[in-house]
Amino acid sequence: MCRTPAPRTRPHRRSARTAALVALLLLLAGGAATGCGGRATTHHKPGTTHEQAAGGAGTLLDTQDAAGHRLREVPAQGAPQVGLTARPDSEDGWNLQLAVTGFRFTPDSAGGAALTGAGHAHLELDGRKLARVYGPWFHLPATQVPEGTHTLTVRLYADDHTAWAVAGKPVEAAVELTAGPPGQGTHSHPAPAPTGSPATPAPQAAPPAPPADRTVTLAVRGGKVVPATGRTELKRGERLALRVTSDRADTLHVHGYDKELALPAGQEATLVLTADRTGLFEVETHEARLVLTQLLVR
Repeated sequence: MCRTPAPRTRPHRRSARTAALVALLLLLAGGAATGCGGRATTHHKPGTTHEQAAGGAGTLLDTQDAAGHRLREVPAQGAPQVGLTARPDSEDGWNLQLAVTGFRFTPDSAGGAALTGAGHAHLELDGRKLARVYGPWFHLPATQVPEGTHTLTVRLYADDHTAWAVAGKPVEAAVELTAGPPGQGTHSHPAPAPTGSPATPAPQAAPPAPPADRTVTLAVRGGKVVPATGRTELKRGERLALRVTSDRADTLHVHGYDKELALPAGQEATLVLTADRTGLFEVETHEARLVLTQLLVR
């Protein structure tokens, strides 16, 4: 007598376990896409524009600023604000201070979504862009300011490169700079005082800076440093001139000295500093994130 074998249930159990495992993997993948705690990334997906990035704040307007960036309108209450002060540097050019409220600099998120009160700044001279600024201090060398009186403007931008705006106007500030003839030092004037306010006397011209003790010439080409990154040894108190040429617009930063220098594409720029601090300090670029040299001051 033939007996019909009982149906097997093991394949069904295996299929159920497989389905549960797939569901778990999908759940984990979804959590990884948003990061820890479900936070969305601040960077947009490949193939989408900055304006299409998630996390946009305010209202994107069709109006553009003088540089061609669209304005991002936010209410006046709590909106980002910026003030600009330019002080003649004792060695070269000017030290700029950006006093911001309702705003924080986020260099690591440049190119990401527009988040409230975050981003970077653009520095313009007579409407011509000099550099991006990622912090409250910036050194402007005299070589980048032609002889005469000029208007220096700083404007705040979101990480997606739209300009923060209130009532249809970009959030910005401006001062006047006056540069003397080459080789005769530089001087500056504050912005004109509003009508009815007491005039502020203009500071006297700074004396010509003494020559540098050491000169280091570097170049950035195709994402590489020429000559290759090494160390520059200095004695404390020595004056160093860094001459840098970059094939793309960037910003040079000397760690430990809080010195920055705009690097226009294809033009040589020079930063002069006195090595008055001992230690090992890196000189790098903001955009390309390249270490140009290391200053070893003894």
